[in-house]
Amino acid sequence: MEYSAISLRSPRASVVYTGPHDTDTCQGWFDTASQEEKEDYFRYLGRRADRDVAWEFIRMAEISVADTAILQLQDVLGLGKEARMNTPGGTGGNWLWRYRPENLTRQLSARLAEITKVYDRS
Repeated sequence: MEYSAISLRSPRASVVYTGPHDTDTCQGWFDTASQEEKEDYFRYLGRRADRDVAWEFIRMAEISVADTAILQLQDVLGLGKEARMNTPGGTGGNWLWRYRPENLTRQLSARLAEITKVYDRS
């Protein structure tokens, strides 16, 4: 997955998302990104943030002007490449990832509720 900065000047009548089913998770992308891609990511954020990468992408999606923000559950859970849903052109291992109910904790729910409230996405 190539790094592509989310523009805060995106049109309002648009959808922003952390990733589709055909790309790696945000954490998976970061784990395999080149140093140059990581530096681009840090410059876009305005700081070095190599922890909680998925939530940085979630924050960028939530803060965007797009009318709709879609957050991939794997990113909300902060999962890496092991949670990738699909690899186009691949013949095995696709569509096997499943969430575990015990991963949907009250703490995670509160964190998601807070960011949703802060950026007025409720």
